Amino acid sequence: MNALRGFVIKELHHILRDRQTLLILLLLPLAQVVLFGFALRTDVRNVRLVIVDPAPDHATIALRDRFAGSDLFEIVAVVPGTAMLTARFQRGAADQALVFEPGFGSRGTTGDTAQVMVITDTSDPNTGSTMQAYALAIIQSWQRDETRDARGAGGVVIEPRTRMRFNPSLESVNLFIPGLIALVLTVVSALMSAISLSREKERGTLEILLVSPLQPWQIIVGKVAPYLMLGIMNVVTVLLAAALIFDVPFEGSVTLLLVESLLFILASLGLGVLIAVRTASQRTAMIGALMGLMLPTTILSGMLFPIASMPGWLQPVTNVVPGKWFILISRGIMLKGVGITQLWQETLVLAAMTAAVLTVAVRSFDARLD
Repeated sequence: MNALRGFVIKELHHILRDRQTLLILLLLPLAQVVLFGFALRTDVRNVRLVIVDPAPDHATIALRDRFAGSDLFEIVAVVPGTAMLTARFQRGAADQALVFEPGFGSRGTTGDTAQVMVITDTSDPNTGSTMQAYALAIIQSWQRDETRDARGAGGVVIEPRTRMRFNPSLESVNLFIPGLIALVLTVVSALMSAISLSREKERGTLEILLVSPLQPWQIIVGKVAPYLMLGIMNVVTVLLAAALIFDVPFEGSVTLLLVESLLFILASLGLGVLIAVRTASQRTAMIGALMGLMLPTTILSGMLFPIASMPGWLQPVTNVVPGKWFILISRGIMLKGVGITQLWQETLVLAAMTAAVLTVAVRSFDARLD
């Protein structure tokens, strides 16, 4: 028993000496609980609604007020026509649209059927279905109230119609495949490059490279270049599997998606280098990459759970996750068929992140290893 007690004490001292690993192991469960507790929400809030009202009357204004009074919807625009509606959906400025026909109020009160179209972005099938159900429930509730107020005089007769955009079949795989591209690239680029460089540090072979004629940036390029090529190959493989196995639609440019993927791969490689530089062992680098990159990409990028459903204080935090911007780009290209004219802002943010991360990674690569 004394020998066992001594062995346990020795292992405890060994863990306490490795402060990086100890800190990660203590903070990882806390980070998981906080992130999962706040981010894993399927509630639908702040639905951005565009109202198309070509001839406003008492009925359309009353129904618009009913939507505005709900804490689920946010009316972002009231327009007279549908000319710019598709563009708003494509650039992600609207989640849903309510389109009234001209003379909506007069038709409903004279016994004729008044038509209203509910157009929903169903790129996310679960969220899209929920948004559509909420909108129809408000329309039906308002119609019942109007009929009750008419006291048997006919009331308002509404025929709501629905239209689903970008994923009318409501296939969940169409939503997840673009997100899986980001997850796969994070694994191949960031995690593997961090492990590779930290392994060289552990074995002492990195010091041999540092005394060679190669500059530090050349060593980094040499170590990560294979993962860059593997990342591009993985994108092509995922796209082929998505098309041939899952029949996922691809509406946009393959070339544009490959260029955007290259930006994301470079950002992920830079983050992997940073983790390897800041850690002392493979184990610490792996845990750091999982906690610092894989977890945010899975939870905070909008891959699985809509960002709009997260708490207000957490939504700005998602802006620092490169995966968020890449997933917005990949979904826009694959499902909505948009080009660089609609995605230039997301592309600019991703490019700026890539440049910043690569710059910091190269400067952090200390040629005088401790």
